[in-house]
Amino acid sequence: MRQIDDKIIYMLNSTIPTESFKGQVDLATQCKDLFQQIESENKQRTQAITRCVNVTKERVMQLKDLREKNGDGDPSLVKNLRKEQTKLRLLQSELNIEEIVKKRTIQVYYERCRGFYKPMHIDA
Repeated sequence: MRQIDDKIIYMLNSTIPTESFKGQVDLATQCKDLFQQIESENKQRTQAITRCVNVTKERVMQLKDLREKNGDGDPSLVKNLRKEQTKLRLLQSELNIEEIVKKRTIQVYYERCRGFYKPMHIDA
């Protein structure tokens, strides 16, 4: 989470100039482009994590079905099921982390760009 957050802060800092250079750049356009880029990247990350969650859920269901058919006699099956369940929990927590990063990004974006560009909708 920290690495993604740092990248977003760096992107904001490098896009929006300091006071002495503000006259040389169209800040409304810069902020608008930056918002669209942030929104696109948020959507891509969320979709990727959701796809992984769905694939892992299917795998867990398959392993549970196999366990029901074969019983608990196969230790490798039980081990794989636990491993997939752990992976599923981690991926679901990653979705929660993504929401936190998204809210923080919108907050920082708004602090830096509120005077130059205000999006029609902010999904925070």
